[in-house]
Amino acid sequence: MDDEPAIRVRGLRKAYGDTAAVGGVDLEVAHGEVFALLGPNGAGKTTTVEILEGYRRRDDGEVSVLGVDPEVAQRRGAGAEAKRWRDRVGIVLQGTGEFDELSVGEVVRHFARFYPAADDPAAVIERVGLSDKVRARTHTLSGGQKRRLDVALGIIGRPELLFLDEPTTGFDPEARREFWALIRDLQAGGTTILLTTHYLEEAEALADRVGVIARGRLIAVDTPRSLGRRDSALATVSWRTPEGAWQRTESATPTAVVADLAARFSGEVPGLTVTRPTLEDVYLEMIGGAA
Repeated sequence: MDDEPAIRVRGLRKAYGDTAAVGGVDLEVAHGEVFALLGPNGAGKTTTVEILEGYRRRDDGEVSVLGVDPEVAQRRGAGAEAKRWRDRVGIVLQGTGEFDELSVGEVVRHFARFYPAADDPAAVIERVGLSDKVRARTHTLSGGQKRRLDVALGIIGRPELLFLDEPTTGFDPEARREFWALIRDLQAGGTTILLTTHYLEEAEALADRVGVIARGRLIAVDTPRSLGRRDSALATVSWRTPEGAWQRTESATPTAVVADLAARFSGEVPGLTVTRPTLEDVYLEMIGGAA
């Protein structure tokens, strides 16, 4: 890989009338990284991602996606250079495509023809967990199964960079964790992934780094573990007394607290828990402060 990041954004701005949807975002995503963009509805994350995908024009700023300005690529339309760029990018949008009269296998095989080095359709269908639905018409699929089909269409071209917009909406917990395994597999194969999600546990499980966007501005970027300094925040130690009452204390040295409790209780401490702020705790505090 060269030193150029997979995504580089400087001073990105987009307004709708007097409303600034994106107000000066700077961002870099490295090759091979899974980056999760978090933010409430209306924060500007969808506008930002659509600009990166080339679907929406920006008002100001610099954008490079796999070394190409996506706005320039879109203007060039069917040109060879623009097509080569689009072949390197996979996109899974929030909306599901309409292929009601086609089977799952027919849709995936059809999309495979758009790419010069497409993956094997049967293998992709198996990876997204739709092998038992390969002959089913798409209108008979459940919401979660349609979402899996969307993902299949996003990865059939073996993309270098994959945009995933709320990919596990409608998935049950088991299906969501199966999807997480697919994302880890794609990353292990070198795919760069930019993910938007409202599931904080999903971001924590998958992302190398997360960015929090609020009111059109990127207010924090860090690893899930370190966002908002949660890795160094005071820990809460809770336990139950011999009389059955709950006690708790906050400490920067929870190990010492636990050791002291173990000595006091001569071993096992009833109901012992040690917790730090969750990613959701830190996120909610950040977007609340931004608001």
